[in-house]
Amino acid sequence: MSNQNKFSVINPSKVPFFYGYIVLIFGTIGVWFSMPGQTVGVSVFTDPVKDALGLSRNQFSNAYMIGTFLSSLVLGNAGKWFDKYGARYVAFFAAILLGFSLLLCSVSVQISAFIQETLAIRSWIIPFSVITVLFFFIRFSGQGVLTMASRNMIMMWFHKNRGKVNSITSIAVSLGFSSSPLFLNVLINDNGWEVTWQILAFSLLIFSVFIVQFYRNKPENFNLLPDGISNLNEDNDLHVEIEKQFTLKEAKGIRAFWMYGLILSFNSFFITGFTFHIVSIFGVHNYTQNQAIAIFIPISIISIIVSTIFNILSDYLKHQLYLFIMILSGIIAAFGLLFLSLPFGVYFLIIGLGFMGGMFAVLNAVTWPRFFGRNNLGAITGKIMSMLVLASAIAPSIFSFSFSNLGSYKYVGYISIAFLMFLLVGSVKAKNPQ
Repeated sequence: MSNQNKFSVINPSKVPFFYGYIVLIFGTIGVWFSMPGQTVGVSVFTDPVKDALGLSRNQFSNAYMIGTFLSSLVLGNAGKWFDKYGARYVAFFAAILLGFSLLLCSVSVQISAFIQETLAIRSWIIPFSVITVLFFFIRFSGQGVLTMASRNMIMMWFHKNRGKVNSITSIAVSLGFSSSPLFLNVLINDNGWEVTWQILAFSLLIFSVFIVQFYRNKPENFNLLPDGISNLNEDNDLHVEIEKQFTLKEAKGIRAFWMYGLILSFNSFFITGFTFHIVSIFGVHNYTQNQAIAIFIPISIISIIVSTIFNILSDYLKHQLYLFIMILSGIIAAFGLLFLSLPFGVYFLIIGLGFMGGMFAVLNAVTWPRFFGRNNLGAITGKIMSMLVLASAIAPSIFSFSFSNLGSYKYVGYISIAFLMFLLVGSVKAKNPQ
């Protein structure tokens, strides 16, 4: 017990109400703070940073791809760290790493200039290499570890009410992420991209203190049960259903693991590429930057409504229905990209991305503990997270290649529809293994 509360004055077993609600609040805030490492948090910096570093759109996209790809290779280990050390320590070091990485990002131009001067080399390779390394750190710590640790911690503290609790997190995260591009855009316009990254960095370093104080791994460590059912010492401590606890190796042998993982990865791919190049995608069709960024508002509204309804219903309905809905939503979004020049194309994008984002919020949080148990949740979600990050790694470059070399973003739509049709067929037998 003492080890679980080390460096903290908060003892969950002494709180007069179920501590899971505190976990819910701070875990949700933790996902918010991962935003600088998410594509939605990086995309607003794309144009000013690439221009400051002297990189082309393709070069900047490839740096993002390589950095993100490298981070996906080590994220599986982060999942194992979660199982071994718990949410508190893993999230703390992730927040610290993300904060320092953002500070380095804010002086990336100076770092590049110093290296060029020291080596007497004037080449785009230097700033390209610098920003690639920094992308690795912010993607690994932000999109990967801090998000995974915060979300998994919340799921650890709830069982029968996971869907209902996740609906609260989903609403808060959707609102936070959808408004962040507008918020960051204002900060950049008022203070510059360097100071904006520094503000985010210092905010993360402050939040790391709250992580130590309030993050806790699982209720059993404090003689509590998920959902606040009872104390372990009471006679009714068997109210939690017995689940088969799958190892990562066992989970990988089940079709549902791959079908759910692949549709979540597709969401990560499509929304990353779309968000990263959103100004360019809409600019081709004569939309302004503000009009392009404003699309996040209706998407987030739909996403919030969808995630709220289906999170609550997820405690009662089979997840395979959700899987099919998400696949069909992806197809609608892909058609929207294909026909963006037509009036209905924008609406297809909004509806498709809204539904897909809402279903992602449900499936990415609730599915894994429900299908495979909690004992190896870190290793399993770490593997899934590495798939998501890998998909997001290749997305900007594929979108960029489609436009720069083939002349249109439509080709991404064609590839997306073909892939989703494959998933639709493969998901017919993707059953819950419990």
